[in-house]
Amino acid sequence: MPGFSYQPEALVAEDIDAWLELHRTKSLLRFITCGSVDDGKSTLIGRLLYESRAIFVDQLDALEADSKRVGTQGQEIDFALLVDGLAAEREQGITIDVAYRYFSTERRKFIVADTPGHEQYTRNMATAASTADLAIILVDARKGVLTQTRRHSTLAHLLGVRHLVLAVNKMDLVDYGKERFDTIVEAYRAFANGIGIADFTAMPISGFKGDGITSPSPNMPWFSGPGLLQHLETVEVTLAADQGKPFRMPVQWVNRPSPDFRGFSGLIASGTVKPGDPLRILPSGKTSTLARIVTADGDLRQAVAGQSVTLTLADDVDCSRGDVIAAADSPPQVSDQFEATLLWMDEQEMIPGRAYWLKIGTQNVSATVQPPKYQVNVNTLEHLAAKTLDLNAIGVVTLTTDRPIVFEPYAESRTLGGFILIDKMSHATVAAGMLQFALRRAQNVHWQALDISREAHAGLKNQRPAVLWFTGLSGSGKSTIANLVEKKLYRMNRHTFLLDGDNVRHGLNKDLGFTEADRIENIRRVGEVARLMADAGLIVITAFISPFRAERAMVRNLLPPGEFLEVFIDTPLAVAEARDVKGLYRKARAGTLKNFTGIDSPYEAPENPEIRIDTTAMSPQAAAEQIVERLLGDR
Repeated sequence: MPGFSYQPEALVAEDIDAWLELHRTKSLLRFITCGSVDDGKSTLIGRLLYESRAIFVDQLDALEADSKRVGTQGQEIDFALLVDGLAAEREQGITIDVAYRYFSTERRKFIVADTPGHEQYTRNMATAASTADLAIILVDARKGVLTQTRRHSTLAHLLGVRHLVLAVNKMDLVDYGKERFDTIVEAYRAFANGIGIADFTAMPISGFKGDGITSPSPNMPWFSGPGLLQHLETVEVTLAADQGKPFRMPVQWVNRPSPDFRGFSGLIASGTVKPGDPLRILPSGKTSTLARIVTADGDLRQAVAGQSVTLTLADDVDCSRGDVIAAADSPPQVSDQFEATLLWMDEQEMIPGRAYWLKIGTQNVSATVQPPKYQVNVNTLEHLAAKTLDLNAIGVVTLTTDRPIVFEPYAESRTLGGFILIDKMSHATVAAGMLQFALRRAQNVHWQALDISREAHAGLKNQRPAVLWFTGLSGSGKSTIANLVEKKLYRMNRHTFLLDGDNVRHGLNKDLGFTEADRIENIRRVGEVARLMADAGLIVITAFISPFRAERAMVRNLLPPGEFLEVFIDTPLAVAEARDVKGLYRKARAGTLKNFTGIDSPYEAPENPEIRIDTTAMSPQAAAEQIVERLLGDR
C-alpha cells in the first residue's frame, strides 16, 4: 500500500508489551459517511477496512485470489461486499439502518457509521452524527452537490460535528478532472458559507479504485493534500477537547455493595477530577469533596473524560441516578424551560402540547413541546412558518419539562445538551433535539413556598382529595353520571367541584377549537386546574371526552399516586350516536362538523381504567352509586 505505513510486526517481535501498550493508548476517532444515495459510502468504508488491514485473514485471502483473477492487485474488487448487511440491502433495494464498523491503523482506532442516503432514513444519520467527531460528506463527481448533500451537511453542522470532509468520489468516472473537482468544491463552499460552516476539507477520491485513500493519487497530481486515511489519523478528536472542560459526570447508578460503601457510578462527560476536588451535586446544589476514584483495577489518582468510574464523596449528601456531579466552582445550569432545535423522526407529525418522555444524559423527565417558532429549510437555513413538524423536519421550539433538569447548551456539551423524545404510549423515539439555552422566564419564576399545605386543606375538609376523570364518547352519558355522583357526594357533606367539558369551553378554554393540538391543550389546562383544586383538598369531578391516552396519562402524572381515578363511560359508538341529544353526530356525518371524535377524529379507549361503566347494562343512578362506593371505599 504505497504511502501508508502499517508494520506492527517489527514492534511485536521486539517488545510485545510495548506493542500492546501502543494499541491500548491509541486515540479513537468516531466518524460518519453520509450523502446521497449511491454516492459510494459503503464502498468507501470497504476500501478503508481493506487498506487498514482490519478485515479478517480469510477475507484477505479471498481478496488476493480475486485480485489475481482480475489482474488488478485489488483495484477492481467491489469493496462494498466487505461490509456486513449490504447483501440484504441489495436484495431489498434499500439501506436498512446505520452500520457501525471498527478498524485500526498504526496511529489510531476508528469507529465508522455508514449512514443511509435515503431521505426517509435521515433520522439514522442524525443518530450517528450525534456522537461523531468527523463527517465525510460524499459527493458523486458526476452529479455534484445534491439536496441530500445539503441536508446531511446541515444536520452535521447543527449536531456539532467538529470536522467536515467533502469527499468528491468517483473521480475515475470524470477522468480525474481538476476542473470538475474545483467546480463542485466552489458550489459546496457557497452553500457552506451560507449556513455557517466556516471550514471544511475537500479531497478528490475514488473509493472503488483506491485513489486518494491512503495517499495522494498519481492520477491527480494537481492535488497536493494528504490521503483521506492520513487526514483521519491526524484530526483532533472530541474526547481530547472535552478533557479540558469543567468536570461533569451524570450519575448512572448508586453503588452500595456493602453498608460501609456508597459510590456514584457513571461515565465522565467532560473535565478532569482527582481526590480532594470540591464538587457540587445538581440539581440540588449540595456540595462535597471527592474522597476516592474507584475502578475494578483499584483506585485512581485522577480520572478524565471518557472514563467510567465510581466516585465516593467525603460527605453523606443526597445523590441518585439522574443527578450530575460537577466541579463546584463551575457547575452546569438547571432549568425547566428551553429553546431547542428539534429533528422530528416519527411518521406521525409532532403534536404540540402533548407530553413526551425526554431523556438527556441519565435524566428522564416528562416534557411538552409548543408549536414551532419556525421550521428550518435544510438547503438554506431559511426560517419557515410551521404549526407542527413532520418526518425529517427540523424546527426551533419551546420545550418545558415537568421538573428542572441539569443541562448545558449543546454547543458546549453533547451529553448535557442533546436529548431524545419518546412517545409515552408506543415507547418509540420520535425526535432528537439540542438544547440551545434556558428561557429567561424560567430563571425569573420561582416556586413560592406556602405555609398551608395540601394536607392541611384536605384535613380541614375531613377528606382525601381525588380527581374522578370521566372519559368516553360524546353522548356516552359522562355529564349525566358525573352530575349524579356530585349530588351524592354533596349529600354526604363532601367538598366537590365538577368541571364539565362544555362549560369550561365557555370561559377558560373558549379560545380553543377541536383540532388535535387544541384538544390536547384543552386537557392540559383542565388537568392543571384539577390539580390546583385537589391541592385545595377538593374531590374534583371532570367530564371530558379526552380522547387521547397520552393526555389522560399526563394528568395522572400531575397527581400523587392513588388520587387519579379514570372512569371510562363505555358506550358503543352506535348507541351514543343513536342518542345524539345535541345533534352533533348528525352534523359530523353531514360533514359540517369537523374533527368530531368517533367520526373523523379517533378515540383511544382506556386500557386499564380504575372504573368501567357499561351504560348498555347499567342505569345512570346505578353507575353513580358504584363510582361513589369505589371512591369512598378507597378512602
